[in-house]
Amino acid sequence: MAQEFFPTGATPFRPARDERLGADGDVVIIGAGLAGLFTALKLAPIPVTLVAAAPLGQGSSTGWAQGGIAAAVGSNDDPALHADDTVAAGAGIVDPNVARFVAAEGPERIADLVAYGVPFDRDAGGAFALSQEAAHSRRRVVHVSGDRTGAAILDALIARVRATPSIRVLEGYEADELIMADGRVEGVRLVRTAAHGKEVYEYFPACALVLATGGVGALYAVTTNPTYARGEAIAMAARAGAVIGDPEFVQFHPTAIDVGLDPAPLATEALRGEGATLVNASGERFMLNIDPRAELAPRDVVARAVFTEIAAGRGAFLDCREAIGARFASAFPTVYALCQKAGIDPSRELIPVAPAAHYHMGGIATDARGRSSVPGLWAVGEVTATGLHGANRLASNSLLEALVFGARAAADVRQLERGTRHSPRTDLQRVGDITADHAVARGAAVARLRRTMSEHVGVVRTAAGLKKAIATLRDIERQAGADRVLANMALAARFIAVGALLREESRGAHARSDFPAGEASFAARTFLTLDDIDDIGARASVIAPSSWEWQAGAAR
Repeated sequence: MAQEFFPTGATPFRPARDERLGADGDVVIIGAGLAGLFTALKLAPIPVTLVAAAPLGQGSSTGWAQGGIAAAVGSNDDPALHADDTVAAGAGIVDPNVARFVAAEGPERIADLVAYGVPFDRDAGGAFALSQEAAHSRRRVVHVSGDRTGAAILDALIARVRATPSIRVLEGYEADELIMADGRVEGVRLVRTAAHGKEVYEYFPACALVLATGGVGALYAVTTNPTYARGEAIAMAARAGAVIGDPEFVQFHPTAIDVGLDPAPLATEALRGEGATLVNASGERFMLNIDPRAELAPRDVVARAVFTEIAAGRGAFLDCREAIGARFASAFPTVYALCQKAGIDPSRELIPVAPAAHYHMGGIATDARGRSSVPGLWAVGEVTATGLHGANRLASNSLLEALVFGARAAADVRQLERGTRHSPRTDLQRVGDITADHAVARGAAVARLRRTMSEHVGVVRTAAGLKKAIATLRDIERQAGADRVLANMALAARFIAVGALLREESRGAHARSDFPAGEASFAARTFLTLDDIDDIGARASVIAPSSWEWQAGAAR
């Protein structure tokens, strides 16, 4: 196990040891991306209720995943090599045991997807058509139609879920609070989206609860993530007592298409894997002077280089004209359509790019079975901190992690399995609406939060900026009142900012201009609880919120 970095007063992670299932309810899974869908299928025929914020297939980051899934399925590859690449990319804090078992189980999980009907691209001989992405030593990324991997996986899994009698789907519901009883999670409070706003409903029982809600990208003003990726499950779990791991590590994708859209469309890393280059407005290929791997350097290196070019006024562009050219529309139809919509012909023109919040390496700390530190609560996918990604996720390991831990969490819950029929659903009582005025107020607060995160908790950070961010986030959280969505967003953002303030070094995706070097004393993971960040955050918030609000307003 990797060495653990516990900031002063922080609580180490220990998985829950309660071997019971709750007395009532189904296994409830919150989130219907790859992690949630796959876990539900692996639990069959145990009764599962799958809660989806939007209709299945919409609102999930999985559907936007263009690159593919990394797995050692090639004839010249080996899981040990994949694990080594994962450890190397993670900048010294990947748990090597986790990297080994995830890489070892990868081929079996790809076989599961094939069995579920995912039509991975094949070569003329029937073998997987594999691509290479940044920091991989082999071509090991399986994909569908070049850049439609995520969407194709969702299509196949949704069809299988719809056909599985043990899985009940609640669409248009979000969770906003975990319900505790006798020190364990016993249910969840749900919010149903309605045409006129959000109708709040009460307790939904769960014999076991699995959080699979995705990442935090929508906490930032510039992101490649869907609007549902707000980090709320991190806050809900923390309020229930869960340990949060590695929150400071947010990966910024270096090549979001910079055309002013929210979310920002993504130019997949596979383009650079096929030979596309990064240039500035003068046509200079700037990565050659930064890293010997050039455009295939780890994402943190490329993202900071792109950030630097833009900050210096030189701009940053992806040049696909020679490497891909006329093949673009057929080889990368999704990116081609996005460029066409923005008025760009990527086969003949440069694509303007900028870093955007893309993936969170931190989240709810779990063990190898997907267990959190709270009895009754499991977590899978991007919402977790498993130790696989360290400070800098290896490209295309995210979908793999969701598969491996989804299967492991399902196996753990199955050992505690209680019944094979759906429990009667407790009636959900409506307790209030969100009015139009409240929605407007929330919108302004969310915009302030996202701006704060991008300005001060972004690609490059400083102590002064992080303290300003913490003060602003505490202010937003206080003003949220009964608005649980806003309060949860602010708390999740505060975990990221406090973790970044505590880590006085630069490592992987976490870059501090006031601490530009890595430090051996920080070569370990971070674990924090709500009590930890309240204590540290209070001491760090030396800038009065009203003062910072005025400064931010003056800067706009």
